[in-house]
Amino acid sequence: MQLDLAAVRVAAAAFPKPEAFKPSYGTAGFRAEASLLPSTVFRCGMLIGLKARSCGQACGVMVTASHNPEQDNGLKLVEASGEMLEPAWEAHATQLAQADTEEQLLQVLAALAATLQPADTPGRVIIGRDTRSSGADLAAACSAGVAAVGGKVSDIGVVTTPELHFTVQTFNQYQALEEQAYFTNLLESFRTLTAGSHAPQPPLHVDCANGVGALKLQQLVPQLQQLGLQLQLYNAGQGRLNHGCGADYVQKEQCFPAGMGDLPAGACSASIDGDADRVVFFTKGQDGSFVLLDGDKIAALAAVYLRRLLSHAPPGTADSISTGVVQTAYANGASTRFITEQLGLQVRCTNTGVKYLHHEAKAFDVGIYFESNGHGTVLLKPSLLQRLQDMDENMSVMQLLAVSRLMNQAVGDAISGLLLCDAVLRSGTSLAEWQALYTDLPSRQLKLVVADRTVITTTDAERRCVTPAGLQDAIDAAVAKYDLGRAFARPSGTEDAVRVYAEAGSQEAADALAREVAGIVFDCCGGVGSRPEHSCGVL
Repeated sequence: MQLDLAAVRVAAAAFPKPEAFKPSYGTAGFRAEASLLPSTVFRCGMLIGLKARSCGQACGVMVTASHNPEQDNGLKLVEASGEMLEPAWEAHATQLAQADTEEQLLQVLAALAATLQPADTPGRVIIGRDTRSSGADLAAACSAGVAAVGGKVSDIGVVTTPELHFTVQTFNQYQALEEQAYFTNLLESFRTLTAGSHAPQPPLHVDCANGVGALKLQQLVPQLQQLGLQLQLYNAGQGRLNHGCGADYVQKEQCFPAGMGDLPAGACSASIDGDADRVVFFTKGQDGSFVLLDGDKIAALAAVYLRRLLSHAPPGTADSISTGVVQTAYANGASTRFITEQLGLQVRCTNTGVKYLHHEAKAFDVGIYFESNGHGTVLLKPSLLQRLQDMDENMSVMQLLAVSRLMNQAVGDAISGLLLCDAVLRSGTSLAEWQALYTDLPSRQLKLVVADRTVITTTDAERRCVTPAGLQDAIDAAVAKYDLGRAFARPSGTEDAVRVYAEAGSQEAADALAREVAGIVFDCCGGVGSRPEHSCGVL
């Protein structure tokens, strides 16, 4: 593919890379303090512009830092399929973003372009952003990058991350950029799933993280009310993004988000994150305690519901369909036992990061994945959808097809997950019954800083350490002291830290095991600062 490198040089000069800034494309794309990012976003615009030109379809860029504070920003790159960027291109993104000089940048870009052939159709890049104040300027930098390599841009403004993925996917199918298509898909699917149960229900209280999800849910409130779902929105833009609110805050801190602590006991509540790709549920116990229903619980609820729908499909359907749940090492052990022992479904464990879970879930006819943080979806294999479409219609078949439309097939979607859970709760499963599916083992997550987190390498889906020598043996010895104990340590994929997870038969034991393992990591891996017993940060 030919490039006008002189034009690229001129365009790149407007977006110099900060000295010593070495961004790396990780599980969540690029993230950093927003003022550091113009060069990175410009260069990613060039990268995704080349990809779009080479495949002749639309690709995407979402400018967001998800659940990070307002002052941060970042971006995620989207394939023409609507799915996350393929790993080989993650390496290209990192190489381009880290090029220190103009000459290095042009050399890397030209080398990549030389491996590509332009398609017969030009392709385009669809750019979206969340509500951060830095988003518009970064989107403009991305557009400049696309233009520098001869690409076309469609900037669709402020959208949720899953909406951007949906738009890329549907544009390549129907050549349309209509936001209403996203809303119509959600509403009509929800209508089918709740057929016969559109009588008014108690309100669903939703913490919107003061993010883009609030804008989109506000547009859906009137139509959902006609279908019997009353949404009460909190943290809907009046406060700081992700500050004391949002799915990440609620799940990690296990406490009520700002403004929702006074809700009555038993009120069904949910929290989405800043770019609306995560959702967790919560309620208040009769004793005033905080009760979390995290991604593990959402996966379990979805598994119960889909298993029921399959059992009511035409005879023989369920027996010929593979259904599985994909988890990471962070999934609570009680959830794994419930899915395998009570539901009789397969569970597979992958490395942390939705790209790994999504890939593994596609191996099943019905693949369910939700990380504990609430990021996930339900995938139905295209061959299964065709089988269902060819069957005689009954309500279960229609609702299985509706699940495939409601649940984003490219990426996790907080609004989709919110509506699916509400539909299941209307179908005969109460909030109390959902809570009682299983009881989580007490757990604790900690993080600490070491001199070089890359000295830790792992295997068995990040559940066991390979290096440094002796680390895993010491962790095993610590775990053996605790009833129902389990623990692991892994280098973070999103920040310069090591993460420790522990669970045990009591909260006191889980806390003690986490501290002990964190201390072992500190000693074996060159810990920085105070030893964890005194200052290790709770996630």
